[in-house]
Amino acid sequence: MRTANNYSRWSRCGGQLRVLLLVASLGLGILACRSDSSEPQQHYPFKGTVVALHPKQQQATISHDAIPGYMGAMTMPFSFKRPWVYEALAVGDTVQATLVIAGDRDWLDDVTITRSTGDSTSLPPTAMDLTRSPQPGGEVPNFSLVNQDGKAIQLHQYHGKVLLLTFIYTRCPLPDFCPKMVGQFADAYRALRQIPSLLAKTHLLCVSFDHTFDTPGILHSYGAAFAGSDDPTLFTHWEFSSGTATEVQQISQFFGLVYVPETGEIAHSLRTAVISPKGTVIKVYTDNSWTVADILHEVESALAG
Repeated sequence: MRTANNYSRWSRCGGQLRVLLLVASLGLGILACRSDSSEPQQHYPFKGTVVALHPKQQQATISHDAIPGYMGAMTMPFSFKRPWVYEALAVGDTVQATLVIAGDRDWLDDVTITRSTGDSTSLPPTAMDLTRSPQPGGEVPNFSLVNQDGKAIQLHQYHGKVLLLTFIYTRCPLPDFCPKMVGQFADAYRALRQIPSLLAKTHLLCVSFDHTFDTPGILHSYGAAFAGSDDPTLFTHWEFSSGTATEVQQISQFFGLVYVPETGEIAHSLRTAVISPKGTVIKVYTDNSWTVADILHEVESALAG
C-alpha cells in the first residue's frame, strides 16, 4: 500500500500538493516497472460461469466458485492473458483456468472452455455495461446504511461536505480491486489531514456490498488496519458501512453496479464517486485508474465552485 507519510507540510493546498503527489506517483510507477519482471507469481485453480462479455474492456464477468486458499465465490470481471479467449467465449460457458496474481495485477491463463448446452436465456445480457454510472449533476438519493460503529447513517447527512465514496468488500484479495481502492482512500485521507481546511470540508465513505459478512465489527477492524491507526478521530472523517440486502442493492445499482438475480449478488466492478456539498454527482470513476491527485483536484474544484 502506498502511504503519504513523507508528505511535507503545505502552505498552499492547491498546485503544490498536486505536483508532489504526481511526482510520487511517477516514482512509484517507475519502481513498479523495474520490479515487474522479478515479482513472484501466485497461481490458483479457477472455475466459473460466464454471465457477461465486455469486448471493449477486454474482460468477461464470471460467476466463479470459491478459490481455495485465496477468496470466496463472487461474480466479477476478469481479464485473460490470451486474446483468443474473448473471441471464443459465450454467455453460459464454463471456464476452467489458472488465476495468476503478480504484484498489483491479476489475469486468467491456461483456459479451458466448456460450451453451455442448456438454456442461457435467463442469464444477464452479454452487453452488461461495466461503465454505466449516474450523470454529473444528478441528485444522489438519501440512501441508508449502517457504519462501522453500528450507527445508522444516511447520505444526506454529509451535505455541506464533498463526499468521496467507493465500493468494497473486506474479503476481496485481488490487488487491483478492493485493496487498491481502500489503499488509495487511505492515501487521500492522509493527504487531507495535512490540510485541515480541506479535511473539515470532506468525508470519505467505503460501502461494502458483502452485507452478510461485513458486520460493523469487521468493518471497524478493516478500516483501522488500512488507516494504520486506532486514532478515535479516524471514523469522524472516514467511515466504513454496509446495510441490509435491499439497502446495499439500491445504492450499488444507483452508482452503476450490476445486480445479478441468478446469483443474488452485486457484480463486483469498480465505482468511486465524488459527490458535491449539495448532494449531486460530480464525477464517477468506473475503473482503478484514478489517483489521489485526481480526487484532490475534484475536491478543490467542488469547494471553489
